[in-house]
Amino acid sequence: MLVAFNKPYRVLSQFTDEQGRQTLADFIKIKNIYAIGRLDYASEGLILLTDDGRLKNQLANPKYKVNKVYLAQVEGLATGLALEKLRKGVILKDGTAKAVQIKILAKQPDFIWERTPPIRVRKNIPTSWVEITINEGRNRQVRRMM
Repeated sequence: MLVAFNKPYRVLSQFTDEQGRQTLADFIKIKNIYAIGRLDYASEGLILLTDDGRLKNQLANPKYKVNKVYLAQVEGLATGLALEKLRKGVILKDGTAKAVQIKILAKQPDFIWERTPPIRVRKNIPTSWVEITINEGRNRQVRRMM
């Protein structure tokens, strides 16, 4: 079984939490199903779940280098130079991380939904939308790369 779930903001990508935060269990009532990878608590978007351990391993294990695509809204105007640095690799505390592919989007994609609570916008600071593809899945990797 493979389940696609649109994980909301401020929901953990797991089924339990000792701190009482919302988890996948608040939305998904299927037994013996597990998230393939994870999204940060402060991120929202597609997360896949399965009851197939082999499939989970093939999609989540870094040795298989499965591409994952993320959309990110970043403060400031994204430049070609900044994107080139991400393609070549940026040094993080746990090693170098590279974007397999990255591009600047002309505007916020139409399919992006309103978030509750809304994203805080600062009037004097422009933002850019980027689409970044990575084939790892380190903790908060995309946030740290930006």
